[in-house]
Amino acid sequence: MTDLPHKLVKGKHGGRGFELKPEQLNRREDLLTFLRTRRSTVAADITAPGPDEEQLARMLEAACRVPDHGKLAPWRFIVFRGSGKDAFATFLTRRWRALHPDAPTDTPAPEAEFVSAAPLVIAVVSAAIEHPKIPEWEQRLSAGAACQNLLLAAQVQGFAAQWRSGWPAYDEEVARHLALQDGERIAGFLYIGARRADAPPLTDRRRPFWRDRTRFFGEDEEETA
Repeated sequence: MTDLPHKLVKGKHGGRGFELKPEQLNRREDLLTFLRTRRSTVAADITAPGPDEEQLARMLEAACRVPDHGKLAPWRFIVFRGSGKDAFATFLTRRWRALHPDAPTDTPAPEAEFVSAAPLVIAVVSAAIEHPKIPEWEQRLSAGAACQNLLLAAQVQGFAAQWRSGWPAYDEEVARHLALQDGERIAGFLYIGARRADAPPLTDRRRPFWRDRTRFFGEDEEETA
């Protein structure tokens, strides 16, 4: 099902899949190979340095070049870096403590620690609007595509990156703090930087074989008739 070096892995519920060998991950000799071998770095393993101004601009330009029915641009970006990023991490910690007053004070607030460590964090805001011809669903999908393009644009430039949601993406106070408008939602946070030198070696996660998730309409029915 794949011609890349791999090992077979069975899922928790019995589904089959495979993992690429570590040396096969994030190969960037050409676009298709990169897409077939792409692997994120978890936010906990991301640290400085981050992108410079030119690299950031390229990422955001790529994020805007996604399928967008009606040219509505139903997404926008909030960039966190420097003191602004630190202030957001402080807010997330305060908000987490308010939501979990019984949590030990020395327990790191989830997501806040990742925001603090990563040199660059970008929130992708889904900004769908009511439209007589273009369904909200299509606009939300476009925002998801913007997240994916951001992730790919970061990785193809050699950065470690991860697209996460986490509790801040669904919290009303976070939305208010970021001045989200009615109908806007956070599609995800992109954590971007360098992979920590002391991080565990990057390994693959189980992936399904494409054939197990694909139906050739009409052809499969003829084979099983």
